[in-house]
Amino acid sequence: MSFGWLKRYMPRSLYGRAALILILPVITLQLAISVVFIQRHFEGVTEQMTRTMVLNLQLVLDIVNDADTAEAAQTAANAIAVPMQLDTTVPAGPVPEAGTRRWYDFSGIVVERTLRDQVPDVGPVVLPSDRRAVVWFDTRHGPMSVEFRRSRVSASNPHQLLVWMVVLGVFMTLIAYSFLRNQLRPIKRLAAAAAEYGRGRLVPYNPSGANEVRSAGHAFLDMRNRIERQTQTRTMMLSGVSHDLRTPLTRLRLGLGMIDGEDVSPLIRDVDDMQHLLDGFLDFARGDAEGDPEPVDPVELAQTILADAKRIGQAVEMGELVADDGSPLVQLRPMAIRRAIENLIGNALRYGAEARLSVTLSPKALVFCVEDDGPGIPADQRDEALRPFSRLDPARNQDLGSGVGLGLAIVSDIARVHGGSLRLGGSDDLGGLKAEIVLAR
Repeated sequence: MSFGWLKRYMPRSLYGRAALILILPVITLQLAISVVFIQRHFEGVTEQMTRTMVLNLQLVLDIVNDADTAEAAQTAANAIAVPMQLDTTVPAGPVPEAGTRRWYDFSGIVVERTLRDQVPDVGPVVLPSDRRAVVWFDTRHGPMSVEFRRSRVSASNPHQLLVWMVVLGVFMTLIAYSFLRNQLRPIKRLAAAAAEYGRGRLVPYNPSGANEVRSAGHAFLDMRNRIERQTQTRTMMLSGVSHDLRTPLTRLRLGLGMIDGEDVSPLIRDVDDMQHLLDGFLDFARGDAEGDPEPVDPVELAQTILADAKRIGQAVEMGELVADDGSPLVQLRPMAIRRAIENLIGNALRYGAEARLSVTLSPKALVFCVEDDGPGIPADQRDEALRPFSRLDPARNQDLGSGVGLGLAIVSDIARVHGGSLRLGGSDDLGGLKAEIVLAR
């Protein structure tokens, strides 16, 4: 039997599930005690006490019915009822149309049921409170009322057990939840540190809590430090190699410039291609090393990029700018995001004649979208296009210019550093490639 449908109704947060684990056993225990103890104990005790009272009531009823007159019946009833602490009235009136009791008086149900089962001539049973009870009978001298203490037919104050159970259950649940919250706090701190690191932000974190949580915290710190060392090593290696090659390439360019002849032009073009490759390596190395995150207005940043693109003659238009009503500021590395968007625009205009930049800002995500009217990239080659040094000549018309194969890889790397991703698809409006930088807020 599958219980997968229960997952839709379960709490999502750790605190909610912890509260459910605490409260569910307490409620189940209280319900079990209420059904087993209260129903069996209080109902059984009430029925036994009512049966004892039935003997006294039956004796009074027989004596009243044996009397010749109403006065004699009242005198005979008082003679027996007073020692038994019963208050009888013969004849009595007016007689209620029906018995009454409070809706939460569950023991009163047992009292009334037992009286009607044991005394055939019983009339209305009135249970106005926990202190008094009035029972009416039909006699040969008219209606008779018998009043007595309620404690003689039912267990006293059965609701007190329920009150104590609820109060103690709530009190112990609060105490247990306060202790459990202290155990859950280190887990939430670890989750928050991991989430911030996924968005490219390093926050101070010291492992605390239980031994298992501390072990997970230390493992997270080791992993984070190892990733940081690998990133720094990659950045230093690519930056060092690219920087060291710039000097000989410059000397080579100067030497070729002093040589005359038709065979020199292809060599100079090769040097320019090598310089372009080095620039691509440096851009790729700087993908996650351009400053710290800071509050940035993405709409304003997009408008600035668009204005700069138009100033240099690029055919870029502004698409939709959708922003929510909340705070427009997002934690970004502005230089890295700017370079990523400019790479997408340059990539779009390299293979198409028109590009469009759109921004969508929602409470949970930020999306920069660049579309073009070029040939696009087939769906089965889009993952390959995001890999470094990948060049999809058939898909993107390589004859329009030389490329390194790092453009989309740089953008993907910048998006990943911000805790997001680069998604490639097809543009419904322009018909070319649709590239979206999706960042979580």
